[in-house]
Amino acid sequence: MDILTHGLLGGTLAQSCGRKNETRDATTVGFLAALLADADALIQSSTDPLLTLEYHRQFTHSLIFIPIGALLVALILWPVFRKLGRPPGFRRIYLYALLGCATSGVLDACTSYGTHLLWPFTNGRIAWSIVPIFDPLFSLILGATLLAGLRWHKALPARIGLLLAAAYLSLGWLQHQRAEDAIRATAMLRGHATEQLTVKPTMGNLLLWRSIYRSGGTYHIDAVRVGLGGTGRIYPGTTVQAFDPSRDVPTLSTASVLYQDIRRFDVFSSSYLALNPEDSNLLGDVRYAMLPTSTRPLWGIRLDLQHAETHAPFETSRRMSRQEIDQFVRMLRDSD
Repeated sequence: MDILTHGLLGGTLAQSCGRKNETRDATTVGFLAALLADADALIQSSTDPLLTLEYHRQFTHSLIFIPIGALLVALILWPVFRKLGRPPGFRRIYLYALLGCATSGVLDACTSYGTHLLWPFTNGRIAWSIVPIFDPLFSLILGATLLAGLRWHKALPARIGLLLAAAYLSLGWLQHQRAEDAIRATAMLRGHATEQLTVKPTMGNLLLWRSIYRSGGTYHIDAVRVGLGGTGRIYPGTTVQAFDPSRDVPTLSTASVLYQDIRRFDVFSSSYLALNPEDSNLLGDVRYAMLPTSTRPLWGIRLDLQHAETHAPFETSRRMSRQEIDQFVRMLRDSD
């Protein structure tokens, strides 16, 4: 999730367990500790763009890293607090840091990106897809209760905020199930057997969802709008052929660097790969697009067969035309 929401959740959880005279300090430590996991973004390579993808939300987001990360935060902040003459001792700082660090991996697992929550015991990414990567309402709940706790020097507002946040995530889980049921019923009506299926919320809301399922060698992409009552409404989208190396890049050597990058990107995307219909040299992750019915991927790797021994460039595209924005708003508002 976005870095601000991470800090808000970590600060709120630490504040909910803080002593009255340590409210501000608990919030500060929890907020900063929750940001530590995203330091994995600093792992980069100028020659290997996919290295960042492989390490993002990896070991720093795992459950086993929580006590280690908390210790690092406590060792950094303890001298600062001592110099400022603040009340918390090392044990209390470590406790607040532990609470802050504990939120990062779990919160990211609630999104659709995928998190190595159980690393190193498994390399599988966990993605519950019950909340968008950016959700202003979820962030507002945490921010408002956190500020109330700071103002009144009480843990009660933070505890209320955590209950509301848990309720919101529960609503996301319910909406996810309803959207998935709707698209499974639609696939059945179409006579499609779903070999792969994923449903994920669109940016900033729990009403409009993007659905991608594979039937045969084709990905079917639709939008599903699920209100708080009634059945889901399907906005039919587009289709695209699933990527097949033997068909799409038949001359590429399996020993080449580019082919190995394709395999790495395939693991990252959970095998949801397809060539961009608007750019046949861009291999995209079809799980993500700005418009929920579009086959234009949010990101992908550039296939340059003339330079197969160099790493594939990683490209992103977040553009939306005025027409696409209007279309998104109409679907979100449940308009024809």
